[in-house]
Amino acid sequence: MADLELLIQRLLDHQVEFVLVGGMAAVAHGVTLVTRDVDVCCRFEFENLQRLHRAIVDLNPVHRATTQRLPWKLTPDFWASLKNLYLSTDAGTLDCLSRIEGLGDFGEVMRWAIPVRLWGRTCHILSIDGLIKSKQALSRTQDKLAILQLQAIKERAEGRTGDNAKPA
Repeated sequence: MADLELLIQRLLDHQVEFVLVGGMAAVAHGVTLVTRDVDVCCRFEFENLQRLHRAIVDLNPVHRATTQRLPWKLTPDFWASLKNLYLSTDAGTLDCLSRIEGLGDFGEVMRWAIPVRLWGRTCHILSIDGLIKSKQALSRTQDKLAILQLQAIKERAEGRTGDNAKPA
């Protein structure tokens, strides 16, 4: 069983610069869809990747996008070529992205992020508007379902519902 909470706590404890995106961010806003991984947009600079590596090294991270499932080793010559990391760990799947479709690179994603309390810690997650924009760019079936829920959550928070919704 995946322990996605542990993955997020590890990143926070090791001061990894990241924004929680994807399914876990949507769930944090109240979406009821199930997610089985942690998606983060993070700064792909060597120091930040070192913190990321220290955060999960004892969870036996391996590259899940390769058939060999090679262990993730951070070397100075390897990090510069990284754009994304797709890892399997003993605590679950962790996808680390350098940019988010529809939003841009880490700096742009941070502009769409809001701080929230998760498990007693402050974590930056994509805002509802940021999630909607990123999921519209992906346009997968699961994203369309999440968009519907995110829009309903947003309308409820703004005091609007269904037919009574005011135009934006």
